[in-house]
Amino acid sequence: MTIDASLDKRLNRVVRNHERMRRNGVVHRVGKDGLIRSRPRLVRPRVPLKGVLLIAALFIAFKSLLFAQLGAGNYAEKVEALRSGSAIERAGAVLMQEEPVTVAVGGYLKQFFFQR
Repeated sequence: MTIDASLDKRLNRVVRNHERMRRNGVVHRVGKDGLIRSRPRLVRPRVPLKGVLLIAALFIAFKSLLFAQLGAGNYAEKVEALRSGSAIERAGAVLMQEEPVTVAVGGYLKQFFFQR
């Protein structure tokens, strides 16, 4: 490796680092030797993971409640009716199809809420 190539690599790294600091902000830290070091701020995801998991859990609970209320046969008929509809209805059918979690939770909920 030549001196110019080594210099180009270091220069590219410094430019990338400064671009990240300009875009995301800067965090200053004081090291053990008393030297102040500037680093780019870490960017966190904009959508919180807890919120996404909560929405998924609520959606599964909603599907399970519908499954428990309608029963297996009627629920399957409703999903099949969605499958023969428009593109949005077909997407809804894919989301609302039966899966083991929905069936298990729906059976559990049926014992408590929908006894006849």
